[in-house]
Amino acid sequence: MSETSGLVATLAYEGLCTFEFGIAVEIFGLRRPELEIPWYRHQVVAVDDGPMHAAGGVRIMADAGLEGLAKAQTIIVPGWRCRHQTPPAALLDALRDAHARGARLLSICSGVFVLAATGLLDGKRATTHWQFAHELASRFPDIEVDPNVLYVDAGQLITSAGSAAGIDACLHLVARDHGTHVANTVARRLVMAPQRTGGQAQFIPMPVSKAPRNELSRVLQWARENLQQPISICQMAAKVAMSERTFLRRFKETTGLAPKAWLQQERITRARELLESTAGNTSDIADACGFTSVESFRVAFRTTVGIAPASYRKHFGASPALHQAKTWQAQC
Repeated sequence: MSETSGLVATLAYEGLCTFEFGIAVEIFGLRRPELEIPWYRHQVVAVDDGPMHAAGGVRIMADAGLEGLAKAQTIIVPGWRCRHQTPPAALLDALRDAHARGARLLSICSGVFVLAATGLLDGKRATTHWQFAHELASRFPDIEVDPNVLYVDAGQLITSAGSAAGIDACLHLVARDHGTHVANTVARRLVMAPQRTGGQAQFIPMPVSKAPRNELSRVLQWARENLQQPISICQMAAKVAMSERTFLRRFKETTGLAPKAWLQQERITRARELLESTAGNTSDIADACGFTSVESFRVAFRTTVGIAPASYRKHFGASPALHQAKTWQAQC
């Protein structure tokens, strides 16, 4: 990653959301020598003249003005100070220019209203905090607003829900750039669970407990340990002595996903790990992750990740020496 391509610019402005701003600084601005890879350069870019006042009485001094966006590969837009206030024209123009030259724009929570005002989201799918979704859809009818997901990756445009979902979206971007292993290492540094996929529901009434007494926790763990086998809803329901109807309802309440979607997510996650850390061929990995054929694996992987398995390995696979140290047998 070159010095220019690795530049992440986080916007700061009067009335800034301190937590969402901190998410971007923590993930992209903190030095990570333990990863032994070129990490991002980070810059705070001011929308307003400084010093700016953020939530909680914090005062912010920026590294640059809007001219700092000219070389940024990624621009983070934390929650906007007022959803009903039109962003400055200079900011909107700078974001449009950045997008036109290929920069990625990521919004957290109400930051999506800034991206919406640029017109760049027209005709695209996007999300925001569930409390603001109806307003976003009403004010910007050309945007396909999905209020039920944590984040939406539309290529150059990534939108995320409430504050914590911004962490998931930022980790997703790290995974796009460096692979799931690096993203999960950063998550561990944050003392949080691995990055959640964007399709998970924003609000889950009954989150999974790690305690053994939680019967659904046990069946999820069993499924993860047996991904190489065909797994049916009937099997999963029988493991917890529930009717299929009750199991489907409880599963969706607990995970935010239907069992089929959850299993597909777990299989793809496992495949990414194997592509990164082993030398197994595509057929072996498809079998190990429970896909019925190599072709179905390739289609599912490309649909979820955006690139073919071979391309993913080329970008994120370990060195040959590491492949030898971590044998296929040990991984499977």
